[in-house]
Amino acid sequence: MSAIQLPTQLLKKCWFIAGPTACGKTATSLELADQLSAEIISLDSMTIYRGMDIGTAKPDAGQRNRVPHHLIDILDPHEEFSLADYIQAAAKSAENIVSRGKTPLFVGGTGLYLRGVLRGVFPGPAANWELRRELEALAAQQGDAAVHARLTQIDPVLASRLAPGDLRRVIRGIEVYELTGSRLSDQQLQAPLPEDLQSRHVFWLHPPRDWLHEQINQRVNTMLEKGLIPEVQTLLQLQHPLGKTARQALGYKEVIEGLASGQSLAEMAKVIQIRTRQFAKRQHTWFRNLVECREIAMNGTETPSVLADRILDQAR
Repeated sequence: MSAIQLPTQLLKKCWFIAGPTACGKTATSLELADQLSAEIISLDSMTIYRGMDIGTAKPDAGQRNRVPHHLIDILDPHEEFSLADYIQAAAKSAENIVSRGKTPLFVGGTGLYLRGVLRGVFPGPAANWELRRELEALAAQQGDAAVHARLTQIDPVLASRLAPGDLRRVIRGIEVYELTGSRLSDQQLQAPLPEDLQSRHVFWLHPPRDWLHEQINQRVNTMLEKGLIPEVQTLLQLQHPLGKTARQALGYKEVIEGLASGQSLAEMAKVIQIRTRQFAKRQHTWFRNLVECREIAMNGTETPSVLADRILDQAR
């Protein structure tokens, strides 16, 4: 079965800005897009959902008017979207951008999406709904950690990359092993493309840890002030229940749990901050381990225009 991937000649025309949450990717990307005559393709697994705006730090109307954005608000929150779906949609968006004489600029923090675009992905087996229901029941009865422990037994490499709360991907890892007899982590070991076929313009912003943690804490407080809780309550009242992916989104999952348990606003904020910092650490690991990524060191005092210029200097 052949891999799903961007045509190499298209990939070579694309630029990428990745980095951990709250590091300033959006503002930097707008500056870089102006200089590259680019349109932005979201590299985020949650901004694809309509109505999930505050908790995903989705680019606002002004930013999207300044630079066209793609693969944002393309699905309702009850719908699912696989990595293969994303790569196919990203390829179509990139082709359309190039056809207008513009540059595709991928921006976001989903490491799985970034690796998939850079290297392609092999489509896995179809879903086994009976097994999924069994594992979901196990999670409901014994907690997400019980399902994660089962994955650890059969695919410790994949389990080390996934948090127990990332239940959808944990279940998928177990499912692939049960259906194929091989580990998903082995199937995902796609090597980088030969250098002459890669995009030369893959960068990730690497901020200081303490500065990033403070940015994350401030962002969470701002999200709650802007109305994250009412946003979640609105989503929970939709005609179709939130899908498994949307329900697991960082910030949304914690608010849903907090509302159900009667947590105070301060308690909820603390949980979201902790889990977001943990998530940022996993993002750092993703980008550091992708050999295609070129690090853009930052100290936290740079303006977006300075960071954009630094990226352009590295690209020369």
